[in-house]
Amino acid sequence: MLNTVYKDAIINREKMLSVLKGPKFEQILQKARENWIDYQPIKYESIISGIDSSFNNTKFQGIELWAATAVSVKSNGEILVDLHDSGLGSDIDISRIASKMEIDACEKTIDEVDLVLMDGSLHSQFMTRQATLDALVVKTMKKKNNVIFIAKTSNTKKQFEKLGSLAGDIYYYNHITKTPGFSKLFVEKRYSHDKIISSTFVRLSESTPIIKLEFLGEDHSEDEIKSVLNKLYKNSVGGYPYALKLAHNNCKISDRELGKMVSLLGLSNEIGSREVLG
Repeated sequence: MLNTVYKDAIINREKMLSVLKGPKFEQILQKARENWIDYQPIKYESIISGIDSSFNNTKFQGIELWAATAVSVKSNGEILVDLHDSGLGSDIDISRIASKMEIDACEKTIDEVDLVLMDGSLHSQFMTRQATLDALVVKTMKKKNNVIFIAKTSNTKKQFEKLGSLAGDIYYYNHITKTPGFSKLFVEKRYSHDKIISSTFVRLSESTPIIKLEFLGEDHSEDEIKSVLNKLYKNSVGGYPYALKLAHNNCKISDRELGKMVSLLGLSNEIGSREVLG
């Protein structure tokens, strides 16, 4: 069955790709070229921290065992903030707990470093979180204006939607250049006057993946982007900020670790334990 699917995909490869590109593909690529600014970052000494969170859960006879963590880690491996929480309950919004912990970690970090890097997208914060968290994010980011959201992947399709783009914006930038640089700032005002987002797609080194940077507000300049790239360039590996990689590795809660919690709590000895460990 799968062999037949693979064979058909190979035979129809060009047809499938033509659908992805769409009728205005070359026109979109030209627009992307016009938006792209070549810039070779210069190594600049700075203190950077990466912040990430993680959560996991498992069901036990209608009760949920959950755990959430958030960490702030400097590029040299020093952990500035280590937050964690866990419990037993039902209908727990663990993602909200993890998001709140990220914001708390950020608030505890901003006075300690030059640049705070938040893993993920500011858009997702504003689209999916409650108003109280939105206000907290804005307040925290405005304190020193040194917080940036960074995403390795992006599905946004706003920059080229008027040209009928089918793929995400990042797809087209990846097609037009392999050089270091950044795209012109793109400002979105779809939320509210205090939740304006300015974003840029950047590449730190030749042929490395493009990442997306999101700033709060619209008062940002190309010189500021260059300054940020200089700071990131010194503290990145393979085109990605090392502090964020460390943060991800330090906060991840695996199924195996959750299984250890099950054992420590004695749940593995309870009736129905196979439901927990399955």
